[in-house]
Parts: sequence; C-alpha cells; structure tokens
Amino acid sequence: MARAGHLPEALGHRYLLGFDTAECRQHECDVLVIGSGIAGLTAALAASRDRSVSLVTKGVLAETNTWYAQGGIAGAVGEADSVELHLADTLVVGQGLCDESVARAVVGEAPEALAELRSFGVHFDLGEGGEVALAREGGHSLPRVLHSGDTTGAAIQSALSATLRREGVVAVYEKRFLVDLLTSGERCVGALVLDTEKSGFDVFWAGAVVLATGGAGQAYRVTTNPAIATGDGLAAAWRASADVCDLEFVQFHPTAMDHDAAPRFLLTEALRGEGAYLLDENGERFMLGVHPLAELAPRDVVSREIERVMTASGRNNVMLDARHLGEEYLKARFPAIWQACSDAGHDLAHDLVPVAPAAHYLVGGVRVDIDGRTSVPGLYASGEVTATGLHGANRLASNSLLEGLVFSRRIVRSLAGAPSAELPGRIVAEGGAPGVAPDRSEAVLRLRNAMQRDVGMSRTDEGLSAAARLLEELGPILDIESAEPGHIELQNLVTVATLITHAAWLRTESRGCHYRLNYPLRDDVAWLGRTVMRRGATAEFVPVHAGQDKVCEPALDAATAPAVPMPSDAA
Repeated sequence: MARAGHLPEALGHRYLLGFDTAECRQHECDVLVIGSGIAGLTAALAASRDRSVSLVTKGVLAETNTWYAQGGIAGAVGEADSVELHLADTLVVGQGLCDESVARAVVGEAPEALAELRSFGVHFDLGEGGEVALAREGGHSLPRVLHSGDTTGAAIQSALSATLRREGVVAVYEKRFLVDLLTSGERCVGALVLDTEKSGFDVFWAGAVVLATGGAGQAYRVTTNPAIATGDGLAAAWRASADVCDLEFVQFHPTAMDHDAAPRFLLTEALRGEGAYLLDENGERFMLGVHPLAELAPRDVVSREIERVMTASGRNNVMLDARHLGEEYLKARFPAIWQACSDAGHDLAHDLVPVAPAAHYLVGGVRVDIDGRTSVPGLYASGEVTATGLHGANRLASNSLLEGLVFSRRIVRSLAGAPSAELPGRIVAEGGAPGVAPDRSEAVLRLRNAMQRDVGMSRTDEGLSAAARLLEELGPILDIESAEPGHIELQNLVTVATLITHAAWLRTESRGCHYRLNYPLRDDVAWLGRTVMRRGATAEFVPVHAGQDKVCEPALDAATAPAVPMPSDAA
C-alpha cells in the first residue's frame, strides 16, 4: 500500500528513453539555458558576458508564457511605495508560507532589475509628467505594477529576444524538446534534447544548467497557458532526483474570458485595478463585503468566490463590467483586450463580458535556494518551474515576471568563481520498454478533465481519490518508450499531475490557492511549512520559520510520519 511521501513506482524511471550519448550530435558550453521566457533570456544574456552559453527552447524563441503576460511586472519604484510595503503585500498574500529572506531579496532587487530591463529596450508606459505609470492589481495595497499597454510580457519578450539576437553571442537552438537532464554521479552535466524539426537527438554538455521551462497549465482542461506548457522541465528535474516543493498550490486566474478558445484569453487584473467590477447573474457586485479589497482581493479569494457564485446560479461564468470606464479610455489602455473581446463578439465599452477562473500559474516546482541552486549540483532553476519560497501559498499578482528576472540574475552572479565541472565523455542509459502507445488525445483529455474537476480550485477527499485512480490507470504510459514529442509530453503531464495530486492529498488544511472542502480551515499548528518530495524518497515537511519545532510534530518527517494513504487507497 502506498504511504505518505511515497509515490507510485511508475514515477521512478530515471530516463524516459534509452540512449548512448556517443550516437548523438554533440555540443558543449559553460552554461546551458533551457527555456526562452524572461527567466531563460535573462540568464542567457547575463551569463554570456564572460561564458559560452547555449540556449535551447521547445518552440520558437517567443513561444513562452512570458509572451502572454498582460498585467505587468511589480516593483517598488513609485514615490509613495517602498520595498517594505511590497514585501508586506507579498507576505500577506502568501499566507504564512513565504520565505521572508527570499521575498525581501526579490522585492529589494526589483528597482535595479527593472532598470536593466529598460536598458534592454523595454518601454514601460509613462504618466503625463514622464514618470513610469503604475497600475494596481489584486493583493497590492497601492499601484506598483509597471506595464506596457496590456501586452507587457510580449514587450519584455521582444526586447530581450532582440538583444540576444543582436549581440549574437548566445548559441540559440529553437524547436529543441528537452527529453531528460543528464547526470553523472550526483551532478547535472547537461541535457538530452530532441530536434523536432530535423529529427534526431542532441546532447548538450555543460558546466551549469539553468532550467527555465515554465509551468504546466496544460495539465488542466481550462487554462490560460499555451500548448507548450506541459511541465517538461519539472518532470525532467523530478526524474533527475531534484527536490520538488509546494506543488499543491496551483493558482487559478479569476477572469479568463469564457469561450471555447484554447488557451483561454486572459482579461488582465489591471482591468479591475482600473475600476472594472464583477457582477452575478442579477447584475450585482458580489465581491463587496467578501474582502476589504473587493475585486482586488488576492486571486484565490476572488476565484473561489466566483466559483461559489457560479455554483449557486448554475451558470458557467460571471460577468465583468468595464462599461463605465468608457470606450476611449478602454481602447487606449487595453488595446489587445479590446480587440480580443471584439473578435469574440463583445463590445467592452457597452457589453458585460463573461469570465470564469482558469488554471494560470504553478506556484510550486523545483525547489531552489536564494541563488537558484537546486538539490542537484550543477542544476539551477528560475521562473515558474521553481519553488523559490517567494510566493508562499498564493502568488501576489505580477510578482512572477519579477521572480524570473531577479533569480536569473542571482544565478549568474553565483556562478562567478564556481569551480569547473569535469564532464563525462559518454553516458549510456536504458529507458522504458517498446510498446504500443495509447491514443494521446484521449489520454490527455481524460487527464485534463480529471485535474479540472478533482484537483482544481476546490478539492475533496473523494475527488482527489478519483484523480489518483485515473493517474494510476495512466501510469503504464510511463513504461512505454517513444521518441514522439506528443508521447513524451503525455508522460510529463502524467508525472506532474500525479505530483500535484499527491501534494494536494498530503496537505490536510486550506491555505492560499489550496482549498480542501473536507479541511476548510487554515492550520498554523500542523501545516506552517512546505512539503518537499524527491524521487525514491519519503516526503519531508520543512517548517517555514526556524525554531518552531512544534510545526514538525504532525508533519511528513521521514522518521516519524504516520501512515497516510495515497488518494488511490481511499474509498
């Protein structure tokens, strides 16, 4: 019987495919960066100043979650703001699980990091006096979000990509699918990569590997994430025995447009920051009285209240009302959103727009220290693929781009003076067994439906058990060796979905964006800590604040944890 901290043996494979690196195309560099969002591009640019750098990315350079970021990037740069205020808002939204030293470092470095972004050619919107215009979003006590219209992520992505190509120092490899991270002994020494355009495998040997592969929104049926967000980097890090952490915390964005497009088009929180309202089926504002910040409450609060209103009304959405902001202002401030609404048949200045929550951001990921080091020597990570401790149990709006920016800068600084790694000349590995792969479309649909229904915003014992049973049923997919990218994506989704479900089952309380109907209260006695998992090991409960030994008593300490069934063992 599965016990607390032990995952199904099907998740224990080291490599998905059998390979001999001597038979692959060979590349070698000082630093290998995997991913091309703000975290990957920042790491590559910074490291290339005094090291050889290769960057591989699954699609083309601009195909990232960063590109889709509408709202902006947070930083205490306004006259009325301060690092302490930004820190305080971050800690409040994180609900007791933020690593305060990490949060202080990130928000403290924000002004300098944002200035560097501007030097790369990122043009943030300016106010009438020429100062940087600042917007307010959910959980922020005052305006502190820098934006470039309503396509801030695209502006950042474009500027960093242009700088990378203009400088021409970083070797860029597009349409390269990460299959697995390579380890020699306990050290990460590179990556096995599938060339999806020309076919065949590449081996990238590197003294340091920076994982910046983004999140796993495609594990859910309704998501704002692009099709590439299948958790490839997180799953590969898991197979390489890196610690993963906080995976029960999946943030849903409250206001994705309710239509059939995939991914769902996001209606930025900045709309509510500028004064848009949320209305129920009777045309009444329902966030008043729920939270002092009303529509600008933290995302978990708004999303769950929308879910409650939808359930009570029997509808699949609520309404966003921006009509009072006026056509001229809306077109000027939110041009991309105006056009997207128009394309979907909604006039933002005269119509109510249907919205509903969608899976948006994976708070947890590969556990790293304050300089981006994972538990595997030679492997670093930055951005959404990580669990840094910045976000705690719920991410403060627009802190994510900042996190990737700051951590990548810190990673490169930490590499200064690091001893050179001795790279192996060859690695030979066994993978799974050949077999007939199942129909990918059907398997993915079943997985995504189960995660949406049972491991979404509100979770029950029964739902988590049902999801775990389905994932256990899909488990044999991990035994089938196939070099088809779609099959590897499916294997990664099964791995990540199982980790999320297991972490959600273990945390028997409600906190931030993890809500369990069977345990609706926050429990600071038993659960003021972070759940860390590693392949082949027992889960470990790490207290947030040193010296508070009492929080470890009922936790998942390998030596003392009581037997707790996996969801699949529950009735």
